[in-house]
Amino acid sequence: MSAITNTTEEPFYFILTGIPGFEELHIWISIPFFCLYMISMMGNTSILAVIWTESSLHQPMYMFLSMLTLTDLGLTLTTLPTVMRLLWFNARKISLEACFVQFFFLHGFSFMESSVLLAMAFDRYVAICRPLHYASILTDTVVSRIGMAIIIRCVVAVLPPLFLLKRLPFCQSHRLTHSYCLHQDMIRLVCGDITINSWYGFGLVMVIYVLDPLLIVFSYALILHSVLHAASRAERLRAFNNCLSHILAVFVLYVPMIGLSMVHRFARHASPLVHVVMANVYLLSPPVMNPIIYTVKTKQIRQSILRLLSQRKVKKEEINT
Repeated sequence: MSAITNTTEEPFYFILTGIPGFEELHIWISIPFFCLYMISMMGNTSILAVIWTESSLHQPMYMFLSMLTLTDLGLTLTTLPTVMRLLWFNARKISLEACFVQFFFLHGFSFMESSVLLAMAFDRYVAICRPLHYASILTDTVVSRIGMAIIIRCVVAVLPPLFLLKRLPFCQSHRLTHSYCLHQDMIRLVCGDITINSWYGFGLVMVIYVLDPLLIVFSYALILHSVLHAASRAERLRAFNNCLSHILAVFVLYVPMIGLSMVHRFARHASPLVHVVMANVYLLSPPVMNPIIYTVKTKQIRQSILRLLSQRKVKKEEINT
């Protein structure tokens, strides 16, 4: 198969794939997708709004939560254009440059989600195991530096595979198996030596899929050790309840992420529908579920959202009268 370099005069493009076998039903399939995207955007913007407006929520825990919601919004806005264009208008073509841009933001926000959850695990460890030193350890400056470190970490992680992939020639086949540009999907279309890409990808998987979860588990082992030595059952339940939202968010991210990685590595010949479903679950679960989890399980967030909605209702009634 002949190869096409990324510097030819004829513009190279990729062809995105919707839901294989259900192309005639794309307009109907777009309805639940659109609803999920709207739930994600409204839920995450609502949490950001209450954290921004409520001075009582200007604490490290909620600052990390605002980072998580910004990351989820980024994931949503990165995939929404190509997914909805494909389902609504059957617009399958995406240019090489646009695909690489989506590649950068898609994987960058995905890795950022893992990094923020790791930072939130550290926050829970300090709050439960070092409560008297919480304010002195997690100052505004420290939280800001952690946020900057997360951004730098994700940029440094994503740029090398992007440039490594960009230097390689692509084959005549343009067809991707998803409705957005994933590295695992694009690398299949390369006509060249991908040894460096594979080893770098393996190292990245070890850091993101293995090291981050291990550090989170380690932090919760320390938390569990501290909680079991708590004075009363009520204190133990309160400590567990303070961690429950974060634990659920960790499962929402890592279970689909590991599932998608396993499918790409060990089930390459499985039905294309399996790959598509796993990829959509992986990218839609955290942005949709995290706002629901934190709204339901975090009393301060829930009360702030209800108070914000009631204030808007009163203002609307005043305007109407």
